[in-house]
Amino acid sequence: MLLLTQQGLWALCVYRINNKIYRSKLPGILKRILLFFGLFWQKYIEIVAGISLPYSATIGPYCYIGHFGGVIINANAVLGADCNISQGVTIGVSGRGDSRGVPTIGDRVYIGANAVVAGNIAIGNDSVIAACSLVTQAVEAGTTVAGVPAVKISNNNSSDYIL
Repeated sequence: MLLLTQQGLWALCVYRINNKIYRSKLPGILKRILLFFGLFWQKYIEIVAGISLPYSATIGPYCYIGHFGGVIINANAVLGADCNISQGVTIGVSGRGDSRGVPTIGDRVYIGANAVVAGNIAIGNDSVIAACSLVTQAVEAGTTVAGVPAVKISNNNSSDYIL
């Protein structure tokens, strides 16, 4: 029953299958054919679930997307293990020149609803990004950041948010 009701699970399943094909050592033409069909599957999930997880992104095991809609992850983003992503989250590209890029997010990071994490930055392990925050600077491991722009507000880590 869980499979039928969790759009985040649908999106992650499609991502995992397509990512496995993308990173496989299949012959080039076979890989392209499978990814062609996988792209349609991914776009269908984007329309139905409102969650965009490109197969070329790197998403660690046990990622959790708990709510419908608005989750957009850049194709070059890197997310660690056990991340918890709420609705409306954008993980994308930002910056100019040498600072242009996408985030690298550590393990066990909680990202609150409608938060934006953008730019060539690192988000430390066990950190918390509060709802509606705009993160454009690196975040220390085991801290909580909030605001626009996000600033450190406490040394509370994500242990209460990540199961």
